[in-house]
Amino acid sequence: MAFYDQLEAHLRFMHASPPLISRILNIVIFIGFSGFIIKLYKPTEGNLLFDGSSLVLYTIGVIVYITNIVKGLRIVTAGKYEKAFTAEELAAPGMAVTREDSLRVLAASNTILALVLIGVLVLQAGQWYAERKDRDEAAKFEKEKQEKVAAKVSEKGGNHVTRSSSKKKQ
Repeated sequence: MAFYDQLEAHLRFMHASPPLISRILNIVIFIGFSGFIIKLYKPTEGNLLFDGSSLVLYTIGVIVYITNIVKGLRIVTAGKYEKAFTAEELAAPGMAVTREDSLRVLAASNTILALVLIGVLVLQAGQWYAERKDRDEAAKFEKEKQEKVAAKVSEKGGNHVTRSSSKKKQ
């Protein structure tokens, strides 16, 4: 029971942070959406798959943050666990949400948000890796092509004597 008291005190402390912190968080969320939308402006097939999936995961993360975490922090700060629901919702069987249940939902939401954002990072790293491999393979193909052309030119050029070089010899 003491753990819930400590968790509740920590969450109240976090929720009582200066408004600048929440504004910075909102700016970061907006920059993330802007970045994904800019990357999807004229997408390649790889961009469409990786960035589209990342945008979906990012949107899920923002929804979890707004619906569960922000609402949960407000409920914890107010201390109104059962009072956050209407009388009809509380009358339904199994709907009385206790303090422990609310704190567990908040902790689970934080875990889900962390996993979703890690998924976004993994997708972006996968896109970077795929693009790098594609560039390396294209450079390797071009190098082999140039070597074949140079080999053909040297075969033809080694046996053929030009007029200017034959005149110099005379």
